[in-house]
Amino acid sequence: MSQSPFTNLVRPDIEMMLAEGDVDGMREVCEALYSGVVAEILEDMSPERAWDVFRHASPATQAELLSFFPLSFQMRLVEIIDRASLSKIIEEMPADDRVDLLGEMDADHFEAIMPLIAQAERAEIRKLLSYPEESAGSIMTTEYASLPAGIKVREALDKLRVQAPSRETIYYIYITDEERHLMGFLSLRKLIQAKPDTELAKLMDRDVIYVRVTDDQEDVANEIRRYDFIAIPVVDEQNRLVGIVTHDDAADVLADEATEDAHLAAGVQPLDESYIDTPFFVLAQKRALWLVVLLGAASATAQVLGWLESDGSHAWMVLFLPMVLASGGNAGSQSATLVIRALATEEVEGMVGWIAWREARIGACLGFILATLAGCVSFLMRGPWEAVVVASTVFSVVMFGTVVGAMLPLALKRFNQDPAIMSNPMIAALSDLMGVLIYYTAAAWLLTKVL
Repeated sequence: MSQSPFTNLVRPDIEMMLAEGDVDGMREVCEALYSGVVAEILEDMSPERAWDVFRHASPATQAELLSFFPLSFQMRLVEIIDRASLSKIIEEMPADDRVDLLGEMDADHFEAIMPLIAQAERAEIRKLLSYPEESAGSIMTTEYASLPAGIKVREALDKLRVQAPSRETIYYIYITDEERHLMGFLSLRKLIQAKPDTELAKLMDRDVIYVRVTDDQEDVANEIRRYDFIAIPVVDEQNRLVGIVTHDDAADVLADEATEDAHLAAGVQPLDESYIDTPFFVLAQKRALWLVVLLGAASATAQVLGWLESDGSHAWMVLFLPMVLASGGNAGSQSATLVIRALATEEVEGMVGWIAWREARIGACLGFILATLAGCVSFLMRGPWEAVVVASTVFSVVMFGTVVGAMLPLALKRFNQDPAIMSNPMIAALSDLMGVLIYYTAAAWLLTKVL
């Protein structure tokens, strides 16, 4: 990972403290410096040496440091930290971070750690782990600030001071009744600016934007991004407040989804870890699967070529085959990329017909331009009738690629599948197959009538 100049300055000092066994110095570094900076330095060490440095900090600082490490490095640390220390660290971690960590542990290690954690924390952990993977419940934290509607601002501030140390954020305060039904919310700024004797019921905003605990995490992250929220409340089926999803978790989700889409667009199964941390054979296997699928598609194209070219009477057509296939594949890949991105940002919800008509017109425009150029090239190389065949085929293939490239991601979205599965290589393979069929069919029809 890239390092800031500051971390490069501090690293030698930490290495020296570690070599000299300077416990007080290592504790001071961990407590005084920003945890993200310390984690950046320690990540370059082995897990054993990293733990030798931050084991001397307080459990709260240890928990904060652990949260900054990538999950793969956290799992390596978990293997070497003694269970008593680990249980204290887990208790201090934010609810969503510790659930992520515990969810990655093997069953034996998980069951060995859980009895060492306080009963209240254990119940919360098991509840959060019960929510579906990649749902709002799986990324939310239960450490939110809440107050009743009937109290006044003066009392609310007193209660908030008590809650603040154990809450992930207090910038939004959620107003609930005795059964935790979400009634409204107000910002910390609004609370501070209000008169001390004003009731919260008169201050709170009742039109609350919230998400359900079972909503997809990407949809939740997009809601936070759309409204520029610091956090968004999560409610259950009875509209009871069960947690919040914060902006930092939403940013992580969007980054993960963007990475997954980039992998799929390149024809690679999404990686569970970073490129560097992914084992050699795992990386090869994730890349091989799509390559095998694409090889199958290419084999189908070859088979079609064999059927259509069995008489060998129009061998000249092979000259222009790369031009025809590239035109359709590239146009389809462009459409697929644009539509997948528009789906990710929720720009085109419920606009299938409009997109189909728009892409058909764009396909016709692009097809005309490319067909004219391709026809000129083939006319100069072969002759007028060959130019007609190539030009008409390029126009048809570009039209087909453009429309299909846009429609296939939309079809996958309709059936609740990831649109990015329809990767650029897959679109190109389908366009190649149809390009061969269109090319040789057009040739058979035109050339048999004029030559």
